[in-house]
Amino acid sequence: MARLTVEDCLENINNRYDLVLLASKRARQISMGAEPLVPAKQDKPTVIALREIAENLITVENIDKVNQFDDEDEFTEADFAIPTPAEPTE
Repeated sequence: MARLTVEDCLENINNRYDLVLLASKRARQISMGAEPLVPAKQDKPTVIALREIAENLITVENIDKVNQFDDEDEFTEADFAIPTPAEPTE
C-alpha cells in the first residue's frame, strides 16, 4: 500500500493552507455523495480527497466544476446536522 504524504499534494498546490481548504471541500463533497475520481477502496473521504489532489485530478480551479453530488436534491446540509437533545419532560 502506497503512503500518501502532504508533500505529494504540495507538488500540485501552492501552500498547506490552500491544501487544507481544498481537501476539506472535496471531502465534504464526497461524504455528501459525489463520485470519487480515484478507486475508493475502504478509504475515508479525507484520504480519497488527498489522493485526488496528489494525482492532480482536483485543483483549486476545477473543484467547483467537479460533480458535487449524484443527485443534488438527495442530500442537504440538514441531513448531516447533529440533532439537539430533547428537553426532559416532568
